[in-house]
Amino acid sequence: MSVREKFDVDLKNLRDKLIELGSLTEVALNKSIDALEKQNIELALQIIEDDYRADDLDEEINDIAILLIAKQQPVATDLRRIIVAIKISSDIERMADFAVNIAKSTIRIGQEPLVKPINTIKNMHKIATEMLSLSIKAFNEEDIVLAKKVADMDDQVDDLYGEGMRDILTLMKTKSEYLEQLTQLAFVCRYIERTADHATNISESIMYLVKGQRYDLNS
Repeated sequence: MSVREKFDVDLKNLRDKLIELGSLTEVALNKSIDALEKQNIELALQIIEDDYRADDLDEEINDIAILLIAKQQPVATDLRRIIVAIKISSDIERMADFAVNIAKSTIRIGQEPLVKPINTIKNMHKIATEMLSLSIKAFNEEDIVLAKKVADMDDQVDDLYGEGMRDILTLMKTKSEYLEQLTQLAFVCRYIERTADHATNISESIMYLVKGQRYDLNS
């Protein structure tokens, strides 16, 4: 196997690990909202316990990337692919942390009946997880059109976040006995909103990978 062939194999391994991390994180996020809606404490605890898998993958991705840079001294697009993989891995690992945070909020709410249906939160979550899935697809295919679509979806999450927070603040005034629960639901809204922001960060990284310049897609 030539040096270039070995490099391509290692680069593919790096990409595959990143896709695996994205898939694992999407599953964790879906489980977290399911645990919240059903107030499933056992599932919430499982999400927290399983988080080490995302942490380990993130570390593995970073190790592969560092070795590739040190041994192969890549330039131009190859170097950007490695740098972008490190950045995207960090964004995805942060999303996995948000799944854990949602699980912790679920545990803090406990079995107290939810003060209202969490439809807005579920809608936010659906869009944010779709953004994650599409952003990984855009990375794998180096598709800047799809990356831009992902970034545009962030506006929908922001609008729902504003709507959800207004509802929660109103309920805090009229349902003060649910203050702790409402505080946790406000945190959940924020975790999902930040998940969407990190998906947008991935889109920016893809734009940098393909175009060789940085774009601010969050503005």
